[in-house]
Amino acid sequence: HLLAFTSIIYFCFYFFWALNYFREPLEKKLGFTNTTYTTSSLENTTEYIIENLNKLQFEITKNDTVSVINPYNSIQNFNIAIKGYKNLANDFTEMSYQFKSVKKSSISKFQSYIGTSGYLNPLTGEAHVNDLIPKTGLPTTTCHEMAHQIGFAAENEANFIGFLAANYSDDIYFKYASYRMAFSYCISEVRKRDYDLYKRLWKKVNKGIRKDFSKSYMFWESYKNPFEPLFKKGYNVYLKSNNQEKGTDSYNYVVDLMISYFDKYKKL
Repeated sequence: HLLAFTSIIYFCFYFFWALNYFREPLEKKLGFTNTTYTTSSLENTTEYIIENLNKLQFEITKNDTVSVINPYNSIQNFNIAIKGYKNLANDFTEMSYQFKSVKKSSISKFQSYIGTSGYLNPLTGEAHVNDLIPKTGLPTTTCHEMAHQIGFAAENEANFIGFLAANYSDDIYFKYASYRMAFSYCISEVRKRDYDLYKRLWKKVNKGIRKDFSKSYMFWESYKNPFEPLFKKGYNVYLKSNNQEKGTDSYNYVVDLMISYFDKYKKL
């Protein structure tokens, strides 16, 4: 009976949603050139992101040493995210968000301990967002989970669409969050390739933004525990078994999509 029940759940999981892991890659749909980016193109993209991130931080705070404070509660955040997707669909129809079902996670504390910001319930189609995470990252986390709702299962694709939806928003806090997320992934890749360049680029970032990242770091550090690596290893195996051969490193591959996007649409 247990095996039969498990088989039914497994079938529903794939039939309702998980077959999206095997859909055509987003880069092909968008006509991006699938080539390995150079350190030079990564640097150019990161500098462009820093420029916009600094402008938005200063526009919000009027002081480059003050960190941004997102004023919205979770419900307001979800509603603004939906409007961002509406704007996005005007240019990218395949990213249309039709079924509004995003909510605060009832297990936010548990998610914080295992190091996750949100999840999609594939059986109900609902997006659940950890509402304990720092609010400056809440817009892109919300948009990321909503990307899963519309059928983009790959984590790098959900990250990219989450960035786009937040960036297309009319709200300045969402735009700030979009460049904030883009910067975090790009600077991480820069660090892997050229540590001296990494340090030079960080010096160009407003002090208020550095404070914001520091607050996020301290938040996740406060939830560190011996079991978190075990959960991450399990999730890594799950992703690899579902057509994401890089496992949890798949999130970082959003940089490929971002560089292609900025090169095609911003002509960097």
